[in-house]
Amino acid sequence: MIEAINLTYIKDNKKIIDNISFKINKNDFLVITGPNGSGKSTLAKILMGIIKPTSGKIIYNNVDITDLSITDRANAGITFTFQTPITFKGLRVIDLLNIASKNHLSFEEAKAYLSMVGLCAREYLERNVDKTLSGGEQKRIEIACSLAKGSLLRIFDEPEAGIDLWSFNDLVNIFKTIKKEKLGSLIIISHQEKILNNANKIMILEKGKIKHLGTKKEILPLIKKRECDFCKEDL
Repeated sequence: MIEAINLTYIKDNKKIIDNISFKINKNDFLVITGPNGSGKSTLAKILMGIIKPTSGKIIYNNVDITDLSITDRANAGITFTFQTPITFKGLRVIDLLNIASKNHLSFEEAKAYLSMVGLCAREYLERNVDKTLSGGEQKRIEIACSLAKGSLLRIFDEPEAGIDLWSFNDLVNIFKTIKKEKLGSLIIISHQEKILNNANKIMILEKGKIKHLGTKKEILPLIKKRECDFCKEDL
């Protein structure tokens, strides 16, 4: 699916990402966690093409995409969700779904995508994608668009940011559904135990390097024992 080979990113003479290599396979669920400033969000943005690595390669479905643009990566089936969802004044939810799917969706087709993320089509299809939507609603709509697009790899940067507990629990259930139904691979930047518990792989970054990478069974005990210098507030 996607493989990072010796990725390094240097900014202001500082190594933000330091010679990172890893691979995730089709329908894997990888959570990347670690202390603040460890390079988690930077790594996610490099995978999406928002930031270009100083050196190293990214291989996606056996193709070198290191120099591909964000648009080309999106067309290849990779989507990225920021901590704060982007709003689109003047665009409706149905408009975004149509753009994502590159098709004019019927009501039933649009309803199916919104239902998967726990939203009622009759209430939301004509809503504007603006600040009248809550953070949780915006994140669900972003995921619905990625489903309409048929994304093969979805990258989320701290999806729990800015949403309430109930919306967060619903979000975790959406990730479970994507995993269970094998609707693509997930890479999620998070400190949340509920998300960590649903991963099949966990990576711990510290100072731009991979400190630990393995299965949930291997890595969760290390986190819970605080062997990675995590603060209690992070779990």
